[in-house]
Amino acid sequence: MQVRSTNYRASMGLKMAFAASLAMAAGGALAQTVKIGWLSSLTGPLSSAAIAENQGVQLAVDEINKAGGILGKQIELLTRDTAGDPTKAVNFAQQLAFSDKVQFVIGPVNSGEGLATTPILAKAGVPNIIIGSIDELTDAAKYPLAFRAINTNRQWISTANAYALGTLKKSKIAIIADTSGYGTASAKTAQELLDKAGIKPVYSVLVDPNKTDLSDEMAKARAAGADIVMPWSAATGLLGRLLNARGDMGWNVPVVGHPALMAAQIRKLLNKPEYWENTFAAGYLSTTFGADGKLPERTQALVDKVRPKLGGAEIDVLFWWIAMGYDTVKIIEHAAKTAGSFEPAAIQKALENTKEFRGVYTTYSWGPTERNGFPDSNMAMNVANTFKDGSFKLAPR
Repeated sequence: MQVRSTNYRASMGLKMAFAASLAMAAGGALAQTVKIGWLSSLTGPLSSAAIAENQGVQLAVDEINKAGGILGKQIELLTRDTAGDPTKAVNFAQQLAFSDKVQFVIGPVNSGEGLATTPILAKAGVPNIIIGSIDELTDAAKYPLAFRAINTNRQWISTANAYALGTLKKSKIAIIADTSGYGTASAKTAQELLDKAGIKPVYSVLVDPNKTDLSDEMAKARAAGADIVMPWSAATGLLGRLLNARGDMGWNVPVVGHPALMAAQIRKLLNKPEYWENTFAAGYLSTTFGADGKLPERTQALVDKVRPKLGGAEIDVLFWWIAMGYDTVKIIEHAAKTAGSFEPAAIQKALENTKEFRGVYTTYSWGPTERNGFPDSNMAMNVANTFKDGSFKLAPR
């Protein structure tokens, strides 16, 4: 009996050692990757930006992996399509943070989703590269690991307001925003900034982004005496219908607002090409052609890399979307290499000490109490119907 018991214990010991070795091997394999979650609304009414940003994210991941990865580890990209739904975004954020145990999360793309997910990722202690624009998404005290790559919504609205009031000399403003979290917040911010300038909009309305006809809203704006329409929505379909309503009613009022007014998708939605005239949008120096007709060197280099992947013809999406997506992964690479670690506290410190990190979309700087990395000096106003390879001419000044 003693011999049998000894043999049994030896056999069980071998089995346990074998199981442990398998677990260690599995753990070792997992340790060879760095997991990046990508919350992207690849379908739904707000998908245009996400699809383009995904091109930049994928390109940066491929480049970094071919070069050996980050700190010797290959990037494992876990993409989740939220379809622009905050509930789905929350579920995916929880899955990425607690089940998949990612080291970083990029996104969500849309601010309304970000309002729901940012607190979750902060509680989970996961560094989050923010690409939603509304102000509430960053707070060094509440969300110390959330660093914004995109400009703030206030920067968009301030740039557009300055152009409308200062350059076009218009003051009878109609604000048309959508009912998403982004649109609602934008309408509020636009109103606040106009109040500070002593301007009261003559008309303001929130519209469902799926509404098929904006003739009623545009007719009410004209009846209110508006001499400029300022739409705040990232839904290109809605913006295309707004421009069609303006054109069909023969009202050549200037339209000034969100960068999505310049998207190529709008060109395809217009009843007539001329309906895109007299339309201006907040944009970026990085995707603005200079007086010599050329893009900045870093932008052109990325255009040349991306074009073959998009079929070799004209790039028919807003290029800043691609550039920002590309930069988000490069920011993660920069933070990890600077920190020499993937530990959240080390990543936080590395980004807080980042000054003048040169991306394609912009040059980023953050600080101990500053989570917005995009400088005011890189904002620009563009002419919407000058779209070429996703970039634009500077608006008349």
